[in-house]
Amino acid sequence: MVVRTFFDVSWHGPVLNSNDGEVKVRLVPADWMLTVVAADQTGRIIMTLYDDVVPKTAENFRALCTGEKGYGYQGSTFHRIVPDFGIHGGDITHGDGTGGKSIYGETFADENFEIGHDSPYLLSMDTSGPNTNNSKFYITTIIGGAWLDKNVVFGTVEEECWDIIRAIELVGRSKKHGPMPTIAKSGQL
Repeated sequence: MVVRTFFDVSWHGPVLNSNDGEVKVRLVPADWMLTVVAADQTGRIIMTLYDDVVPKTAENFRALCTGEKGYGYQGSTFHRIVPDFGIHGGDITHGDGTGGKSIYGETFADENFEIGHDSPYLLSMDTSGPNTNNSKFYITTIIGGAWLDKNVVFGTVEEECWDIIRAIELVGRSKKHGPMPTIAKSGQL
């Protein structure tokens, strides 16, 4: 069974133009320089989970997307954005990357490392060491190295949503755009 989840995200940041597959930030001329156009934006990120390879990890993420345990991703933020690496989210307890909670308790063990970070737009657990999985995750924007393979990959962002990830990533290039991107709604499709 294919498990698909979603985040409806809102953010304020640079406006992305994507024409012919090339991603550019929209600029407007000012008196003597070009200015990045920033605006309130929304988008839906659709993710496919690898429940056939990492069923426990995928179930944790799915249940946190639906909020069926009484807590979950809805209302949380992407608390850390690292340009040319990825966007981090899922700290549903503290909101700053120091917290998190799984559906199995505070943390749960690494399930396996069968899937490597061999492409961008992967969903991976964001941990503080071996066997410390909780609700925190990141979405890669690069092909990772061996150092990333200490984190469990459990899904991917669907291709039609890649521009949304890139637009959110631009928020990390400039902290002046306002609050961090927020997961306004999440669920299972």
